[in-house]
Amino acid sequence: MTLQRQVLIWAACFAVLVLALWLLSPILLPFLAGFVLAYFLDPIADHLQKWGLSRLTGAMVIVVVALILLVAALVVFVPMLVDQVGRFAGELPAIIQSLAARLNAWAPAWMKEAVNNSGTDIQASVTQFAGKAADWILSVLKTLLSGGLALVNLVSLLVVTPIVAFYMLVDWDRMIATIDSWVPRDYVGTVRELGRDVNAAMAGFIRGQGTVCLVLGIFYAAGLTFAGLKFGLAIGLLAGALTFIPYAGAMTGGVLAIGVALVQFWPDYWSIGIVVAIFAVGQFLEGNFLSPKLVGKSIGLHPVWLMFALFAFGYAFGFVGLLLAVPMAAAAGVLVRFALRQYLGSRLYLGTAAQPLPSPSDPVENRPA
Repeated sequence: MTLQRQVLIWAACFAVLVLALWLLSPILLPFLAGFVLAYFLDPIADHLQKWGLSRLTGAMVIVVVALILLVAALVVFVPMLVDQVGRFAGELPAIIQSLAARLNAWAPAWMKEAVNNSGTDIQASVTQFAGKAADWILSVLKTLLSGGLALVNLVSLLVVTPIVAFYMLVDWDRMIATIDSWVPRDYVGTVRELGRDVNAAMAGFIRGQGTVCLVLGIFYAAGLTFAGLKFGLAIGLLAGALTFIPYAGAMTGGVLAIGVALVQFWPDYWSIGIVVAIFAVGQFLEGNFLSPKLVGKSIGLHPVWLMFALFAFGYAFGFVGLLLAVPMAAAAGVLVRFALRQYLGSRLYLGTAAQPLPSPSDPVENRPA
């Protein structure tokens, strides 16, 4: 079989896979969530096996503990979070107007004069922006409640996801061995090497960065709540959730938290300083301890590529696409780097008169001078 025919076959298989994902995207959410959860928890199952538990028992323990934590979060935190987000959307116009008035009072005289001479109605612009922002937040909430988090989908997510995660955890090693046995034998070494690279990149995101997001979300939410900041739980969890995009979590959460603190606490500099210090400490912990220890250098993805992947997969597959975006972007990054290495060592790049790049395994006497 020629190389061209193999490329056509694998390209056709990839196209069929993408088409199937697109057609089945409305029902894939609980299955993908279960797969991601199993991938996230697989190292814990491996440790439990080393401690003497069977794979089946370890998977049962993990799923039961995860369900208990999930139910506790749904009962305790979700009602508070929904209430805070709703109140924040309702009070957002007043917060922005108050913040604009305060900033206007601090602005230097020359800036006020320049604004007055420009004929711009700052107050009307701020009011219009605040109203649109509040309407956007409320529309997002209505979309979530009427679409992705409708009762049927929510029940299927809570029921199907743990079952899928359990079976995936039990059969994970057997499933990987089976897939490995399907790889064409001529390319098994290359595919295994790419698989290890893809696994390292995906683990860096799903396990490493996911843990960082969880830890920082809890830290920000707890810190802002204990600091007495209004909507502290919602702002803190939002900042933690956006941490997988570099600097996005701290910038978004910091701007929201400091803006609310200026309106709520002014002129209490101490309380405002505590809010600023919470985000400064969070950034210090992330940059010096969490990311180096949990993520390391295994990701290798540019933030712009990550944001593009989120928009592209979200547009193509909806919420399911958002779940697929990060691991697919990591896998695509590994494959693109491999393809680039192959191209740089090929005649297409080197030219017909040039000698190919030496392989590390070539004897020194066979390498070109």
